[in-house]
Amino acid sequence: MNFRTEIKTKPQQNTIDYNSKVLLIGSCFTQNIGDKLDYYKFNNLINPLGIIFHPRAIENIIISSIENKVFTIDDLVFQNERWHCFDVHSDFSHQDKNLMLARINSTIKQTKQYLETTSHIVITLGTAWVYRYNKTNNLVANCHKIPQKEFNKELLPITDIANGLSTIIDKVHQINPNAQILFTVSPVRHLKDGFIENQLSKAHLILAIHQVLNHKIHYFPAYEIMMDDLRDYRFYKKDMIHPNEIAIDYIWNKFMETWINPSEKKTIEEVKQINNGLAHKPFNENSKQHRLFLEKLHQKINDLKKTKGISFS
Repeated sequence: MNFRTEIKTKPQQNTIDYNSKVLLIGSCFTQNIGDKLDYYKFNNLINPLGIIFHPRAIENIIISSIENKVFTIDDLVFQNERWHCFDVHSDFSHQDKNLMLARINSTIKQTKQYLETTSHIVITLGTAWVYRYNKTNNLVANCHKIPQKEFNKELLPITDIANGLSTIIDKVHQINPNAQILFTVSPVRHLKDGFIENQLSKAHLILAIHQVLNHKIHYFPAYEIMMDDLRDYRFYKKDMIHPNEIAIDYIWNKFMETWINPSEKKTIEEVKQINNGLAHKPFNENSKQHRLFLEKLHQKINDLKKTKGISFS
């Protein structure tokens, strides 16, 4: 008797290899997938403007990048002795507004350059719940711990989300017609919104995504793998909200089966062995055995750099 249901994934066309460029934007689960791509030395850029949870904020960042928006003092707000921008993550917040604006605008240019040349864009939607700043009536990507009374909370309608995703797709393909766009819904549970509210939010995201899928627009079922395949609290961290390392590894393996070119399996294993070697702590750093180990390790690193252009810094 089988006591679990496994979600079967199928290899896709136009998969990711070591010649690909991958841009990842969205919720904290984006970081999980991006960290795996980083570990295996794929060419990628992860959340250049920080973690962003809802689709309208992601749309805003992508459009701002494509249109070369220049952020000014009018886009900032001062709170708790620091300057903040409602469109980006608090990682960009700073006491010096000029340094902050310079960093945001530089990153916007970098993001546009990546959008123009990327082969794959992975967009992970976290929630359909949004906050509107009362003073400007604009939706924000991050409230920056400004008092909640200054915002109104709303649930994005499915049609609004779908229209926003369509705008992202159209704008990206105007500057990069061949980019493969991959949507996914974060398996992280937003329980601060409430149990019913979280499920309603995820449903809105899933329904909206499935309205825009085509041969260049894809869906990876990270949320469904967590909810229906793993389906057990042992796969969560202690907060019972975020997937733990076992779950992340499992979902990553499903992602590899679906989106990583099978021809790269040998290279992936070689990179893994090198990373393990670099993390190895010897009993005696000065022993002949350890010196030989390092020589072999550096030879493997040099071979991969020559054959695949992979660099270990």
